[in-house]
Amino acid sequence: MIVRRLVLTALMTFAVATGAFAQRFLFGDGSGYEPTLNNIPYDGRFTFARIKYTGLGPMSYYYRGLPAWAHGYIPDPRRGNARAEANLMKIMDEVTYLHPHTDGSVVYGFDDPQLFHYPIAYMTEPGFWTLNDKEAAGFRAYLKKGGFLIIDDFRQDGDPRAGGGWENMESNVRRAIPGAQLMPLNPSMVVFDSFFKIESFDVIPQDYDRDRPQFFGLFEDNDPNKRLMMVVNYSTDVSNFWEFSATGFRPIEDSNQAYKLGVNYIMYGITH
Repeated sequence: MIVRRLVLTALMTFAVATGAFAQRFLFGDGSGYEPTLNNIPYDGRFTFARIKYTGLGPMSYYYRGLPAWAHGYIPDPRRGNARAEANLMKIMDEVTYLHPHTDGSVVYGFDDPQLFHYPIAYMTEPGFWTLNDKEAAGFRAYLKKGGFLIIDDFRQDGDPRAGGGWENMESNVRRAIPGAQLMPLNPSMVVFDSFFKIESFDVIPQDYDRDRPQFFGLFEDNDPNKRLMMVVNYSTDVSNFWEFSATGFRPIEDSNQAYKLGVNYIMYGITH
């Protein structure tokens, strides 16, 4: 009987400790860290550019202690996966003549003039995105001068993994570009036929979100007949399929569809 009590006590202690670790690992306790940046030198070749930003509170570090902007940027040694952008650039190198850098990428804030060397930029977890005046001015200038922004990996307001969700993302966009209207996109638009033809959003994979993926865009002067400056993947995490595509963690066909979407975005951005 004493032995049984000891075993039960040990199991309960282990469960509490494991739960506390999982809580800290997955949902953050404010003890996150900023990863070291390994920006490769600019040489004119296409390079994947990721946007960094200051997160919205301690929950911004909810996954592995990483800031929200860095999800997919740091390889996970437990699964042996490379960065999301590294995998996407390898696909770009295989299927297009773009010949991008596959040996590295760059990370900049909107307030860094170096960002203007790179025509395509990517941002993850915009539910945790904060924007100061200098960054807002840089963001506005980047889009107005021809930059194309891909926003990915966020979900419904009220989900603890979403931070401020849609409302936070939209308010930041409108802070930079007053009157900006994020319009629903449909598969007939040029961006979804810029390299691969995507005839239906039903083929776009869903990762861990409840609803079907939705896609929105910001057009120049809010005119759908003009240039698409920004695309928003909502209620999905397309880059998660890039990140884990070589691990068996995601179905091959789902990863293929996610790659097609990424290739289309880049090809549209560099040709418009």
